[in-house]
Amino acid sequence: MSSATDPHGRVDEDGTVYVKTADGGERVVGSWQAGAPEEALAYFKRKYEALVTEIELLEQRVRTTDLAPAQAEQSIARLRESVTDAHAVGDLDALARRLDSLGELVGKRREEVRAQREHARHEAREVKERIVAEAERIAAEETHWKNGGERLRQLVEEWKAADRIDRPTETALWKRLSAARNAFTKRRKAYFATLEDQREQARVEKERLVVEAEAMSGSTDWSETAAAYRDLMRRWKSAGRAGRDTEEELWARFKGAQDTFFAARAAAYAERDHELRGNAEVKEHILTEAERLLPVRDVRHARQALRSIQERWEAAGPVPRDSRDRLEGRLRKIEDAVRAAEEAEWRRTNPEARARAEATVGQLRSSIEQLEKRLAKARDAGRDKDAKDAEEALAARRAWLEEAERTLAEFS
Repeated sequence: MSSATDPHGRVDEDGTVYVKTADGGERVVGSWQAGAPEEALAYFKRKYEALVTEIELLEQRVRTTDLAPAQAEQSIARLRESVTDAHAVGDLDALARRLDSLGELVGKRREEVRAQREHARHEAREVKERIVAEAERIAAEETHWKNGGERLRQLVEEWKAADRIDRPTETALWKRLSAARNAFTKRRKAYFATLEDQREQARVEKERLVVEAEAMSGSTDWSETAAAYRDLMRRWKSAGRAGRDTEEELWARFKGAQDTFFAARAAAYAERDHELRGNAEVKEHILTEAERLLPVRDVRHARQALRSIQERWEAAGPVPRDSRDRLEGRLRKIEDAVRAAEEAEWRRTNPEARARAEATVGQLRSSIEQLEKRLAKARDAGRDKDAKDAEEALAARRAWLEEAERTLAEFS
């Protein structure tokens, strides 16, 4: 059998196949007895090419897919073992170098994955800490029980959807979340237990108020009973609410009793008002006569006439409520006008007031005469400042005198 050679191996005369190693030596990879040496080299080259294909496929998976670093490293280790012990002819050292480069790439990928996982854990921790903080706030502050309970359920779902973090932190945060949910549930139960007690107290109080309201519904003491109903309504509002069905039933009875009383009162007032219409007509005629006194010119006559009008007014009796304020307002206007005329007459004829007015006028005239003399002397002497002071004082006294003379004129 002849021999054959290749840049990466050879076949000797006895059919032994060698591959060249990186240190310049050779390693036996097989034996070939069935044909020409060239066929032997071709066979063992195909085995090399199969290794190349496997490495290329692994390189492609590492570069283009999200193959896990651990799985990639297992594949590299398997292929490295295959290359080291390969029964193949080719540049096995080049394949080993490619595997080394691929290993470095996978190492970088592992670091990237580790960093991504660390970042994801950090974000997940922030998310779960936020969830726990909100749950604890709800447990301590929320009083909208339905909204609070629904939000806590949503927070649990958000917790489940978030990535996991390190076990100790995960466990501690979950315990806080569970404690917050339990605290909220306990506080809600306590609230509704207290609310039930309050509703029972309100029911007892309102049943008592209904009994009082129904007992008064037939009263004809209109004023006092109406005030009593107002007090009952105040107590009803301050009693709080009973349960919904009980509240509606008690309110229907309470309002029914009020309606019965106030309807009877309205009917009685309407009947009374009808009877009093005649009194209102009489007072309308009296007012027409009384309004002729205005404006007051003869105080004595007006006073005597008003006294007679007031006596007839009282004798006419009460009027309907819807007319009372209007009629009494018209009479009050006349009474005020006569009273004002009387006061003006008294001021005009009061001798003491007249004497005071005359004295004031006399004093001001005397003061003005003295100031006029002082002004003349100041001007003659050229004392401009004294003249100016005297002029200002004169202007003030003359204004006062004009007012005082008007007051005195009122007494004439």
